[in-house]
Amino acid sequence: MNAIIDFNQLTEHPVLAEIKALVNQQLAPHTIAIDRQGYYPSDFLHGLGQLGAYRHHLASQQPDRQTDLTQAIAVMASVSQECMSTGFCVWCQDTLAWYLEHADDERVRDNWLPLISSGVQLGGTGLSNAMKHFASIEPLKIRARRVEGGYLANGTLPWVSNLDKHHVFAAIFQLEDSSHNIMALTRCDQPGFRLQQCAEFTALEGSGTYACHFKDSFIPDQQVISHDVTTLIPRIRSGFVLLQMGMGLGVIQGCIDIMRSMRETHQHVNCFLDEQPEALEEALDDACKATTLLAKDAVHDASNALFADVLQLRYGASELALRASQAAMLHAGARGYLADAPAQRKLREAYFVAIVTPAMKHIRKELYRLQAA
Repeated sequence: MNAIIDFNQLTEHPVLAEIKALVNQQLAPHTIAIDRQGYYPSDFLHGLGQLGAYRHHLASQQPDRQTDLTQAIAVMASVSQECMSTGFCVWCQDTLAWYLEHADDERVRDNWLPLISSGVQLGGTGLSNAMKHFASIEPLKIRARRVEGGYLANGTLPWVSNLDKHHVFAAIFQLEDSSHNIMALTRCDQPGFRLQQCAEFTALEGSGTYACHFKDSFIPDQQVISHDVTTLIPRIRSGFVLLQMGMGLGVIQGCIDIMRSMRETHQHVNCFLDEQPEALEEALDDACKATTLLAKDAVHDASNALFADVLQLRYGASELALRASQAAMLHAGARGYLADAPAQRKLREAYFVAIVTPAMKHIRKELYRLQAA
Protein backbone atom coordinates (compact mmCIF):
# COMPACT_ATOMS: atom_id res chain seq x y z
CA MET A 1 0.00 0.00 0.00
CA ASN A 2 2.77 2.46 0.85
CA ALA A 3 4.03 2.36 -2.75
CA ILE A 4 0.85 4.16 -3.76
CA ILE A 5 2.18 7.35 -2.13
CA ASP A 6 5.78 6.84 -3.18
CA PHE A 7 6.24 9.86 -5.38
CA ASN A 8 9.20 8.33 -7.17
CA GLN A 9 7.00 5.45 -8.33
CA LEU A 10 3.67 7.19 -8.99
CA THR A 11 3.50 6.14 -12.62
CA GLU A 12 4.12 2.49 -11.75
CA HIS A 13 0.56 2.24 -10.41
CA PRO A 14 -1.86 1.98 -13.36
CA VAL A 15 -4.56 4.21 -11.88
CA LEU A 16 -2.14 6.91 -10.79
CA ALA A 17 -0.37 6.79 -14.15
CA GLU A 18 -3.63 7.91 -15.76
CA ILE A 19 -4.07 10.62 -13.14
CA LYS A 20 -0.51 11.84 -13.67
CA ALA A 21 -1.06 11.98 -17.43
CA LEU A 22 -4.24 14.01 -16.94
CA VAL A 23 -2.38 16.37 -14.60
CA ASN A 24 0.36 16.92 -17.18
CA GLN A 25 -2.01 17.36 -20.09
CA GLN A 26 -5.00 19.23 -18.67
CA LEU A 27 -3.85 20.85 -15.41
CA ALA A 28 -0.18 21.86 -15.73
CA PRO A 29 -0.81 24.18 -18.72
CA HIS A 30 -3.29 26.15 -16.56
CA THR A 31 -1.49 26.23 -13.21
CA ILE A 32 -0.29 29.82 -13.53
CA ALA A 33 -3.72 31.01 -14.73
CA ILE A 34 -5.34 29.21 -11.78
CA ASP A 35 -2.97 30.89 -9.34
CA ARG A 36 -2.81 34.39 -10.81
CA GLN A 37 -6.08 34.82 -12.70
CA GLY A 38 -8.47 32.69 -10.65
CA TYR A 39 -9.18 30.23 -13.46
CA TYR A 40 -11.35 27.40 -12.13
CA PRO A 41 -10.37 24.07 -13.80
CA SER A 42 -13.82 22.50 -14.02
CA ASP A 43 -12.98 20.38 -17.09
CA PHE A 44 -10.01 18.85 -15.30
CA LEU A 45 -12.09 18.13 -12.19
CA HIS A 46 -14.78 16.45 -14.28
CA GLY A 47 -12.02 14.48 -16.01
CA LEU A 48 -10.72 13.19 -12.70
CA GLY A 49 -14.18 11.92 -11.93
CA GLN A 50 -14.29 10.04 -15.22
CA LEU A 51 -11.09 8.25 -14.15
CA GLY A 52 -12.72 7.23 -10.86
CA ALA A 53 -10.63 9.57 -8.72
CA TYR A 54 -13.44 10.36 -6.27
CA ARG A 55 -14.49 6.74 -5.61
CA HIS A 56 -11.51 5.11 -3.91
CA HIS A 57 -12.50 6.00 -0.33
CA LEU A 58 -16.16 4.97 -0.74
CA ALA A 59 -17.07 1.36 0.01
CA SER A 60 -20.55 1.75 -1.47
CA GLN A 61 -19.05 2.75 -4.82
CA GLN A 62 -16.63 -0.19 -5.07
CA PRO A 63 -17.51 -3.61 -6.55
CA ASP A 64 -15.76 -5.37 -3.66
CA ARG A 65 -17.17 -2.91 -1.06
CA GLN A 66 -13.62 -2.10 0.06
CA THR A 67 -12.44 1.39 0.99
CA ASP A 68 -9.02 2.74 -0.01
CA LEU A 69 -8.38 6.06 1.70
CA THR A 70 -4.69 5.77 0.84
CA GLN A 71 -5.31 5.80 -2.89
CA ALA A 72 -7.68 8.77 -2.60
CA ILE A 73 -4.92 10.63 -0.76
CA ALA A 74 -2.39 9.62 -3.41
CA VAL A 75 -4.57 11.01 -6.20
CA MET A 76 -4.92 14.30 -4.33
CA ALA A 77 -1.19 14.42 -3.68
CA SER A 78 -0.43 13.92 -7.36
CA VAL A 79 -2.67 16.88 -8.22
CA SER A 80 -1.31 19.04 -5.37
CA GLN A 81 2.26 18.37 -6.42
CA GLU A 82 1.47 20.43 -9.51
CA CYS A 83 -1.24 22.78 -8.20
CA MET A 84 -2.51 22.68 -4.63
CA SER A 85 -5.40 25.01 -5.39
CA THR A 86 -6.80 22.24 -7.54
CA GLY A 87 -5.73 19.62 -5.00
CA PHE A 88 -7.86 21.51 -2.50
CA CYS A 89 -10.82 21.24 -4.88
CA VAL A 90 -10.21 17.50 -5.07
CA TRP A 91 -10.30 17.35 -1.28
CA CYS A 92 -13.61 19.27 -1.28
CA GLN A 93 -15.10 16.79 -3.75
CA ASP A 94 -13.75 13.78 -1.87
CA THR A 95 -14.98 15.09 1.46
CA LEU A 96 -18.46 15.85 0.16
CA ALA A 97 -18.62 12.25 -1.05
CA TRP A 98 -17.34 11.11 2.37
CA TYR A 99 -20.29 12.82 4.12
CA LEU A 100 -22.78 11.25 1.73
CA GLU A 101 -21.20 7.83 2.20
CA HIS A 102 -22.10 8.16 5.90
CA ALA A 103 -25.58 9.66 5.39
CA ASP A 104 -28.18 8.58 7.93
CA ASP A 105 -30.74 8.21 5.15
CA GLU A 106 -29.61 5.72 2.53
CA ARG A 107 -32.01 7.24 0.00
CA VAL A 108 -30.15 10.56 0.18
CA ARG A 109 -26.85 8.71 -0.21
CA ASP A 110 -28.08 6.67 -3.15
CA ASN A 111 -29.59 9.69 -4.91
CA TRP A 112 -26.58 11.99 -4.62
CA LEU A 113 -23.42 9.95 -4.11
CA PRO A 114 -23.20 8.46 -7.63
CA LEU A 115 -23.31 11.99 -9.08
CA ILE A 116 -20.59 13.28 -6.72
CA SER A 117 -18.30 10.24 -6.85
CA SER A 118 -18.35 10.20 -10.66
CA GLY A 119 -17.56 13.91 -10.92
CA VAL A 120 -20.73 14.52 -12.94
CA GLN A 121 -21.83 16.86 -10.14
CA LEU A 122 -19.10 19.00 -8.58
CA GLY A 123 -19.39 20.36 -5.08
CA GLY A 124 -17.79 21.51 -1.88
CA THR A 125 -17.80 21.22 1.86
CA GLY A 126 -19.05 24.00 4.11
CA LEU A 127 -17.92 22.40 7.35
CA SER A 128 -15.11 24.79 8.27
CA ASN A 129 -17.54 26.76 10.45
CA ALA A 130 -18.98 23.62 12.00
CA MET A 131 -15.59 22.09 12.81
CA LYS A 132 -14.59 25.33 14.52
CA HIS A 133 -17.92 25.34 16.34
CA PHE A 134 -17.37 21.84 17.71
CA ALA A 135 -13.95 22.98 18.93
CA SER A 136 -15.57 25.97 20.72
CA ILE A 137 -13.87 28.46 18.41
CA GLU A 138 -16.95 30.09 16.81
CA PRO A 139 -20.76 29.71 16.72
CA LEU A 140 -22.65 28.07 13.89
CA LYS A 141 -23.41 30.68 11.26
CA ILE A 142 -26.49 29.15 9.60
CA ARG A 143 -29.80 28.47 11.29
CA ALA A 144 -32.73 26.44 10.12
CA ARG A 145 -36.30 25.87 11.21
CA ARG A 146 -38.45 22.88 10.50
CA VAL A 147 -41.25 23.32 7.96
CA GLU A 148 -43.35 20.84 6.04
CA GLY A 149 -41.10 18.66 3.89
CA GLY A 150 -37.81 20.18 4.98
CA TYR A 151 -36.17 23.24 6.50
CA LEU A 152 -35.89 26.99 5.89
CA ALA A 153 -32.30 28.22 6.26
CA ASN A 154 -30.90 31.66 7.05
CA GLY A 155 -27.37 32.95 7.57
CA THR A 156 -24.02 33.30 5.83
CA LEU A 157 -20.95 31.14 5.46
CA PRO A 158 -18.04 33.45 4.55
CA TRP A 159 -15.90 30.95 2.60
CA VAL A 160 -16.94 27.75 0.87
CA SER A 161 -14.80 26.31 -1.94
CA ASN A 162 -15.18 24.24 -5.10
CA LEU A 163 -18.41 26.02 -5.97
CA ASP A 164 -20.12 27.50 -8.99
CA LYS A 165 -23.71 28.37 -9.80
CA HIS A 166 -24.74 24.78 -10.54
CA HIS A 167 -22.69 23.07 -7.81
CA VAL A 168 -23.77 21.69 -4.43
CA PHE A 169 -22.18 21.65 -0.99
CA ALA A 170 -22.79 20.23 2.47
CA ALA A 171 -23.08 22.31 5.62
CA ILE A 172 -24.27 22.00 9.21
CA PHE A 173 -27.24 24.06 10.37
CA GLN A 174 -28.30 24.98 13.91
CA LEU A 175 -31.98 24.17 14.42
CA GLU A 176 -33.99 26.97 15.97
CA ASP A 177 -35.44 26.14 19.41
CA SER A 178 -33.41 22.93 19.52
CA SER A 179 -30.04 21.65 20.60
CA HIS A 180 -29.87 19.49 17.47
CA ASN A 181 -27.84 20.30 14.37
CA ILE A 182 -28.51 18.93 10.92
CA MET A 183 -26.24 18.35 7.93
CA ALA A 184 -27.74 19.00 4.52
CA LEU A 185 -26.86 19.61 0.92
CA THR A 186 -27.41 23.04 -0.59
CA ARG A 187 -27.87 23.49 -4.33
CA CYS A 188 -26.24 26.73 -5.41
CA ASP A 189 -29.14 27.41 -7.78
CA GLN A 190 -31.92 26.86 -5.23
CA PRO A 191 -34.32 29.74 -4.34
CA GLY A 192 -33.28 31.93 -1.43
CA PHE A 193 -29.58 31.16 -1.87
CA ARG A 194 -26.87 33.20 -3.56
CA LEU A 195 -23.11 33.09 -4.04
CA GLN A 196 -21.03 36.21 -3.52
CA GLN A 197 -17.52 36.65 -4.88
CA CYS A 198 -14.94 36.91 -2.11
CA ALA A 199 -12.16 39.44 -1.87
CA GLU A 200 -9.07 38.60 -3.89
CA PHE A 201 -6.83 36.08 -2.15
CA THR A 202 -3.06 35.83 -2.23
CA ALA A 203 -3.39 32.12 -3.06
CA LEU A 204 -6.07 29.57 -3.92
CA GLU A 205 -7.76 32.01 -6.28
CA GLY A 206 -8.83 29.25 -8.66
CA SER A 207 -10.57 27.19 -6.00
CA GLY A 208 -14.12 28.41 -6.64
CA THR A 209 -14.38 30.05 -3.21
CA TYR A 210 -17.47 32.14 -2.43
CA ALA A 211 -19.47 33.56 0.44
CA CYS A 212 -22.77 31.69 0.75
CA HIS A 213 -25.94 33.57 1.72
CA PHE A 214 -29.20 31.93 2.84
CA LYS A 215 -32.44 33.89 3.13
CA ASP A 216 -35.45 31.67 3.82
CA SER A 217 -33.87 29.12 1.50
CA PHE A 218 -35.83 25.86 1.46
CA ILE A 219 -33.89 22.63 1.92
CA PRO A 220 -36.04 19.55 1.26
CA ASP A 221 -35.69 16.37 3.27
CA GLN A 222 -34.29 14.74 0.14
CA GLN A 223 -31.12 16.83 0.69
CA VAL A 224 -30.70 16.15 4.42
CA ILE A 225 -27.68 13.97 5.11
CA SER A 226 -28.36 13.79 8.85
CA HIS A 227 -31.25 15.15 10.94
CA ASP A 228 -28.99 15.00 14.03
CA VAL A 229 -25.20 15.11 13.54
CA THR A 230 -24.37 13.95 17.08
CA THR A 231 -23.41 10.47 15.93
CA LEU A 232 -22.35 11.49 12.41
CA ILE A 233 -19.42 13.75 13.31
CA PRO A 234 -17.35 11.07 15.11
CA ARG A 235 -17.75 8.81 12.06
CA ILE A 236 -16.55 11.37 9.51
CA ARG A 237 -14.01 13.52 11.38
CA SER A 238 -10.90 11.31 11.01
CA GLY A 239 -11.49 10.84 7.28
CA PHE A 240 -12.16 14.57 6.89
CA VAL A 241 -8.75 15.43 8.36
CA LEU A 242 -6.72 12.51 7.04
CA LEU A 243 -7.78 13.13 3.43
CA GLN A 244 -6.11 16.55 3.73
CA MET A 245 -2.77 14.77 3.85
CA GLY A 246 -3.04 14.62 0.05
CA MET A 247 -2.61 18.38 -0.09
CA GLY A 248 0.30 18.46 2.33
CA LEU A 249 2.22 15.53 0.86
CA GLY A 250 1.81 16.90 -2.66
CA VAL A 251 3.10 20.34 -1.73
CA ILE A 252 6.09 18.85 0.07
CA GLN A 253 7.02 16.73 -2.95
CA GLY A 254 6.57 19.76 -5.21
CA CYS A 255 9.05 21.66 -3.05
CA ILE A 256 11.56 18.80 -3.22
CA ASP A 257 11.18 18.81 -7.00
CA ILE A 258 12.10 22.51 -7.07
CA MET A 259 15.16 21.96 -4.90
CA ARG A 260 16.39 19.14 -7.10
CA SER A 261 15.82 21.14 -10.28
CA MET A 262 18.00 23.95 -8.91
CA ARG A 263 20.90 21.53 -8.48
CA GLU A 264 21.41 21.60 -12.23
CA THR A 265 22.72 25.17 -12.05
CA HIS A 266 23.20 26.15 -8.40
CA GLN A 267 24.43 23.10 -6.50
CA HIS A 268 27.84 24.72 -6.02
CA VAL A 269 26.24 27.31 -3.74
CA ASN A 270 23.01 25.63 -2.60
CA CYS A 271 25.10 22.91 -1.00
CA PHE A 272 25.86 25.44 1.75
CA LEU A 273 22.19 25.67 2.77
CA ASP A 274 21.26 23.68 5.88
CA GLU A 275 18.14 22.12 4.33
CA GLN A 276 18.77 19.62 1.54
CA PRO A 277 16.22 17.51 -0.35
CA GLU A 278 17.47 14.19 1.01
CA ALA A 279 16.39 15.07 4.57
CA LEU A 280 13.00 16.25 3.36
CA GLU A 281 12.54 13.07 1.33
CA GLU A 282 13.20 10.98 4.44
CA ALA A 283 10.66 13.00 6.44
CA LEU A 284 8.15 12.75 3.58
CA ASP A 285 8.58 8.98 3.43
CA ASP A 286 7.86 8.75 7.17
CA ALA A 287 4.72 10.85 6.71
CA CYS A 288 3.58 8.61 3.84
CA LYS A 289 4.03 5.48 5.92
CA ALA A 290 2.13 6.99 8.86
CA THR A 291 -0.66 8.09 6.53
CA THR A 292 -0.99 4.58 5.12
CA LEU A 293 -1.17 3.04 8.60
CA LEU A 294 -3.83 5.45 9.85
CA ALA A 295 -5.85 5.15 6.65
CA LYS A 296 -6.54 1.51 7.46
CA ASP A 297 -8.35 2.50 10.67
CA ALA A 298 -9.93 5.84 9.76
CA VAL A 299 -12.80 4.18 7.90
CA HIS A 300 -14.21 2.23 10.86
CA ASP A 301 -12.61 3.65 14.03
CA ALA A 302 -14.53 6.63 15.48
CA SER A 303 -12.50 6.77 18.70
CA ASN A 304 -10.89 9.84 20.20
CA ALA A 305 -7.58 7.98 20.27
CA LEU A 306 -7.49 7.54 16.50
CA PHE A 307 -8.69 11.09 15.91
CA ALA A 308 -5.84 12.38 18.09
CA ASP A 309 -3.33 10.37 16.04
CA VAL A 310 -4.78 11.77 12.81
CA LEU A 311 -4.63 15.32 14.14
CA GLN A 312 -1.01 14.86 15.21
CA LEU A 313 -0.05 13.55 11.77
CA ARG A 314 -1.91 16.41 10.09
CA TYR A 315 -0.07 18.91 12.30
CA GLY A 316 3.24 17.36 11.31
CA ALA A 317 2.33 17.70 7.63
CA SER A 318 1.76 21.42 8.14
CA GLU A 319 5.14 21.79 9.82
CA LEU A 320 6.89 19.82 7.09
CA ALA A 321 5.15 21.76 4.30
CA LEU A 322 6.28 25.07 5.82
CA ARG A 323 9.81 23.75 6.24
CA ALA A 324 9.96 22.38 2.68
CA SER A 325 8.52 25.51 1.06
CA GLN A 326 11.00 27.77 2.82
CA ALA A 327 13.81 25.49 1.70
CA ALA A 328 12.54 25.53 -1.89
CA MET A 329 12.41 29.31 -1.87
CA LEU A 330 15.97 29.56 -0.56
CA HIS A 331 17.23 27.07 -3.13
CA ALA A 332 15.48 28.99 -5.93
CA GLY A 333 16.90 32.31 -4.78
CA ALA A 334 16.00 35.36 -6.84
CA ARG A 335 14.30 33.16 -9.44
CA GLY A 336 11.74 32.28 -6.81
CA TYR A 337 10.52 35.88 -6.79
CA LEU A 338 9.30 35.81 -10.37
CA ALA A 339 5.53 36.21 -10.53
CA ASP A 340 5.04 32.79 -12.12
CA ALA A 341 7.78 31.01 -10.17
CA PRO A 342 6.79 27.65 -8.65
CA ALA A 343 8.82 28.35 -5.49
CA GLN A 344 6.81 31.36 -4.32
CA ARG A 345 3.58 29.61 -5.27
CA LYS A 346 4.51 26.58 -3.16
CA LEU A 347 5.39 28.90 -0.28
CA ARG A 348 1.87 30.37 -0.36
CA GLU A 349 0.32 26.94 -0.78
CA ALA A 350 2.20 25.64 2.26
CA TYR A 351 0.77 28.42 4.40
CA PHE A 352 -2.68 27.32 3.27
CA VAL A 353 -1.92 23.76 4.39
CA ALA A 354 -1.12 25.25 7.79
CA ILE A 355 -4.25 27.44 8.11
CA VAL A 356 -7.04 25.54 6.33
CA THR A 357 -9.49 24.03 8.84
CA PRO A 358 -8.27 22.46 11.01
CA ALA A 359 -5.49 25.05 11.24
CA MET A 360 -2.39 24.36 13.31
CA LYS A 361 -3.77 26.35 16.26
CA HIS A 362 -7.12 24.56 15.95
CA ILE A 363 -5.34 21.19 15.98
CA ARG A 364 -3.37 22.08 19.10
CA LYS A 365 -6.57 23.18 20.83
CA GLU A 366 -8.27 19.91 19.93
CA LEU A 367 -5.30 17.82 21.06
CA TYR A 368 -5.31 19.67 24.38
CA ARG A 369 -9.03 18.90 24.80
CA LEU A 370 -8.62 15.23 23.89
CA GLN A 371 -5.65 14.79 26.21
CA ALA A 372 -7.56 16.42 29.06
CA ALA A 373 -10.63 14.23 28.59
